[in-house]
Amino acid sequence: MRLSAIALSVSLSFLAVPSFVPAFAKTAAPTAHADLKNSKGEDAGTVTFKQVKKGVQIKIALKNLPVGEHAVHIHAKPLCEAPDFKTAAGHFNPETKQHGFENPMGHHDGDLPRNVMIGEGHVGTASFTLSYISLDPAAPNSILANGGTSVVVHEKADDMKTDPTGNAGNRLACGVVSPTN
Repeated sequence: MRLSAIALSVSLSFLAVPSFVPAFAKTAAPTAHADLKNSKGEDAGTVTFKQVKKGVQIKIALKNLPVGEHAVHIHAKPLCEAPDFKTAAGHFNPETKQHGFENPMGHHDGDLPRNVMIGEGHVGTASFTLSYISLDPAAPNSILANGGTSVVVHEKADDMKTDPTGNAGNRLACGVVSPTN
């Protein structure tokens, strides 16, 4: 009996040591999400964000949108007022660059590397990792800093070069980016 009391005391003392943190108990990587709505307030999909070693992993799952290729951008303001979603402002652009990956002046931090194709079932997905944004609110390129950002789906494809929007057309859906942990 005395030996089990000592063993219990020793095992409990490990729990009180702040420097001992098992691998499974480490803080999870920061994550965020945006629930997209169209101008009628109907579900248009989700975008999830996860901080990873090489930047931010983005997963886009769109639905209930017109068939075709659509631009998706991160916009500067965390506002999505229908019907036109102009309250989201322009693209997230803390470094005041030009629009598009093919633009020699650089690209906005809110520009994504490719469009999303919506198929016959009115759904489409895309995923990629961006090295030029962060979920750390203290970082200058954080999509969560200064009140946050939003994600906007446009009616047309992004031409990847024309400033300021890539000729992507009107805004079809919008969602505010919110931290999830």
